[in-house]
Amino acid sequence: MSFKIAIIGAGSLVFARTLFTDIMSVPEFHDIEVAFTDINAHNLEKVTELCQRDLDSNGIPIKIQATTDRREAFRDARYIINCVRIGGLEAFEMDIDIPLKYGVDQCVGDTLCVGGIMYGQRVIAEMLGFCKDIREVAEPDAIMLNYSNPNALATWACNKYGGVKTIGLCHGEIHGEIQIAEVLKIPREELDITCAGINHQTWYISIKHKGKELLDQVLPGFEAHEKFSEEEKVRIDMLKRFGYYSTESNGHLSEYVSWYRKRPDEIKDWINLDNWINGETGGYLRVTREERNWFETEYPKILAEAPKKYDGSERGKEHCSYIIESLETGRMYRGHFNMMNQGCITNLPDECVVEVPCYVDGNGISVPRVGELPLGCAAVCSQSIWVQRLAVEAAVSGDVQLLKQAALMDPLTGAVCNPPEIWQMIDEMLIAQEKWLPQYQEGIQEAKERFESGNLIPTNEGYKGAVRLREKTVEEVAAERDKRVITAE
Repeated sequence: MSFKIAIIGAGSLVFARTLFTDIMSVPEFHDIEVAFTDINAHNLEKVTELCQRDLDSNGIPIKIQATTDRREAFRDARYIINCVRIGGLEAFEMDIDIPLKYGVDQCVGDTLCVGGIMYGQRVIAEMLGFCKDIREVAEPDAIMLNYSNPNALATWACNKYGGVKTIGLCHGEIHGEIQIAEVLKIPREELDITCAGINHQTWYISIKHKGKELLDQVLPGFEAHEKFSEEEKVRIDMLKRFGYYSTESNGHLSEYVSWYRKRPDEIKDWINLDNWINGETGGYLRVTREERNWFETEYPKILAEAPKKYDGSERGKEHCSYIIESLETGRMYRGHFNMMNQGCITNLPDECVVEVPCYVDGNGISVPRVGELPLGCAAVCSQSIWVQRLAVEAAVSGDVQLLKQAALMDPLTGAVCNPPEIWQMIDEMLIAQEKWLPQYQEGIQEAKERFESGNLIPTNEGYKGAVRLREKTVEEVAAERDKRVITAE
């Protein structure tokens, strides 16, 4: 086969290599063209070196084109895989720390809430530039496979305003399926699971085994599970009240709704600190910083490890490689992807991005009609969709008023802050993130003038959140990784 794949954000220290291993695990892809691109030349060089070594070790003649010029990477590409984080860790810290001053305590801050809304402003501004380059230099009808968060916002903007067919991909639903199989004590491959909703707020609406619906067994199964009953308290509470299990992790889900993180003294009641993903304040920011520091100091050790195997034994469950394999070889694949709704879920707006079951083969991607979501689940999703819609339109137009309305309508932000606080918080975040927000130049200048006036609402400067843990040293991270390797062996 002869076609080209470009990975943008290929300096992503672990994820890009993981995706590339998946792709190279398809035997028919051993003579395709591959381009890696990233604005961070240092990380790009390191990831390229690792992946090229893996290719050489497996006897695959591909030579990776590594470039900081994304147009050259995109040239003649059929598939563009996007995993960028606009603003990097510098902006990510602002997404977490500035809202904390106003009492908004996030675990991840990359999908909804103030952090996700502001992240969306940065990502959309840049991804519309990607779309322009794809339209101009990539293969006609090239497809972008988007992993960047906020996934729904970015996928929505690229489809509506970017002129590029964009499919949003996420692994949240895969992890939940594994959990459900465990609590039901049935092998995952024997279950027929359907989930539907919006990214990070998708619901397992059908769980069948040999044709029998098992939804009524899910809640008792989670409540009786020794580990999940402690780690998934928010998800279990939502399951009790809405009747369906949510795909997203405990920490993620806790920041998308208004009930679990609005009172600092109650947050600890809903989370478990055995793992950041259960709800730790700024947990994902902490582990991302730890991962970066570890990679920088441990890179020689990583390079000395055994190369990845491309015989299929190290292929993961990420949807990306399976979609490309199906489109190119005709082998059928079923997965849950983020697509423009267009009537798939009938009680959500046609113009929004939904995460639904899809089928892929040589004829393309088919999206079956799901019909109506359960009413309570649709209500939860609808509230988030309006936040997303306001945020997308704000990002495209640079409209500060729409941006502030998005934050005002956000469930957790609105539960914690009053309107004047939200207006000031968004002003502060616009000023802090100015270099990544070219569409807001006029609004940022006005925000600066308001801040310079000195008539500001007092904030809790230096507040670290209700349940924030210490960042681990490089040595501690390395020791944990070594322990995991030994345990796995």
